[in-house]
Amino acid sequence: MSAAPLFALSQVEVRFGRVTALRDASLSIHAGERVALIGANGSGKSTLLRLLHGLVPHAAGRFASHAPRRDQAMLFQRPHMLRASAGTNVALALWLHGMPWRDARGAAGPALARVGLEGLLARNARTLSGGQQQRLALARAWALQPQVLLLDEPTASLDPHAKREVEALLAEAANGRTLVFASHNLGQVKRLASRVVYLEQGRVIADLPVHEFFHGPLPEEAHLFVKGELA
Repeated sequence: MSAAPLFALSQVEVRFGRVTALRDASLSIHAGERVALIGANGSGKSTLLRLLHGLVPHAAGRFASHAPRRDQAMLFQRPHMLRASAGTNVALALWLHGMPWRDARGAAGPALARVGLEGLLARNARTLSGGQQQRLALARAWALQPQVLLLDEPTASLDPHAKREVEALLAEAANGRTLVFASHNLGQVKRLASRVVYLEQGRVIADLPVHEFFHGPLPEEAHLFVKGELA
């Protein structure tokens, strides 16, 4: 790709006290890519997402971001819901983003309708099911019209029906945007990603187009993980 990358990492390290969560991590992510981060728990996937979103600093190496924070939205595995209605949860995000409160309130309904929650505008967000809360979190992010979506295991705690619903919405939301997501669901990775980055103990072990990752030769660690022989 000839255009400058949105994110560029060169031998990056992220440390939490004595723990090194990312080590010697090098990769670039360009606009429009759909990048899946896979690996065992503790491999550095969440840390990498938080680094991209500006939530954690790097201790060594070089990290450059050409995606301003206001053009990004991040969805966590367990999204935080304010003790307020679903509509207010969306409106507050828009208001904090600079939209006048009256306009933000007016935009909340269409944002919820987009994810199939139009009937729950006045429902307390904390009383919603797990799948409904993830859809609300996506509506809240989507309403900001971000160019980059960062997702940390967005369907990990959902039942199969809710997973399918949220995944379909993610596929739609990714259209024309840059998508970077962590997932343990390899089927989901095949369906949503154009590229796969495999991490182990904070290191980038493999970085390949999705077809090559699942059908070509891999480093031994990544091969064992895909076969289910590496926890």
